[in-house]
Amino acid sequence: MKANQIKSSLLLLLTAAIWGVAFVAQSVGMDYIGPFSFNAIRSLIGGLVLIPCIWLMNRGKPKEAKVPLKSQNKLWIGGICCGVMLAVASSLQQVGIQYTSVGKAGFITALYIVIVPLLGLLFKKRVTILVWVAVAIAVGGMYLLCMTDGLSIGIGDLLVMACAVCFSIHILVIDYFSPMVDGVKMSCIQFLISGVLCAVPMLLWERPALSQILAAWMPLLYAGVLSCGVGYTLQIVGQRNLDPTVASLILSLESVISVLAGWVILGQKLTVRELIGCALVFCAIILAQLPQKNPKGQKISDSAQVL
Repeated sequence: MKANQIKSSLLLLLTAAIWGVAFVAQSVGMDYIGPFSFNAIRSLIGGLVLIPCIWLMNRGKPKEAKVPLKSQNKLWIGGICCGVMLAVASSLQQVGIQYTSVGKAGFITALYIVIVPLLGLLFKKRVTILVWVAVAIAVGGMYLLCMTDGLSIGIGDLLVMACAVCFSIHILVIDYFSPMVDGVKMSCIQFLISGVLCAVPMLLWERPALSQILAAWMPLLYAGVLSCGVGYTLQIVGQRNLDPTVASLILSLESVISVLAGWVILGQKLTVRELIGCALVFCAIILAQLPQKNPKGQKISDSAQVL
């Protein structure tokens, strides 16, 4: 493995660690403020943090010709679409975390890696047998992880499942627009849009006092600066020198780290049944990302087929 690939792998591993621990910050933050308030503030922080990052990245570069209006429109359309999906997904996740554990939320959210190729069917993208096997394993794991007495699923689990679907759509939207626009600028726009959208229900239903916001300063700063601003930037930089299959596999470790973080920091524990469910879901996530060979012997990956 080349040095730049090792560096990229470490950056993505750091990203996964930041996102995994962010589940703890999200859970702790709601001890002080509501879910919409948390998402609105952290998204706005993430957008503001990226503004100086964009300036630093562009500093020293030769001045280029004026950006065509068409490219500017794509940047804003992409940022707005991503921001809307991010607002919906993060809101579902944040509300769901109130009714489920950090570890379960992390694993269920990570199902986006399996859901993405399934959504690709809507765009007539071929899905391999391996993906269907992964889905079957994931369903079994979700049953063990989420089903309670009486064959029911907790409201928190359902909300986080819906969040995983929305994040899958978010990934497909990013994949469509990212080759045409500046990824960091689009991330900045999406965070600002998400923050504004989440601020609407915040002002209507929660209306947090300044003292409550200040009390939640630590989880808010972590989620805003590290999870949003730093995490997404590291993802963009780290994926430049890696195959998307390898990158997705490394990033999926956020689910494992969320469980460890919930255990170490919050003292949350999972039963043996739930641990087996987690293991099955994680195996499904890995299986869905493994490259295969087509009939001509050329390697392909499910991620590449869809994305």
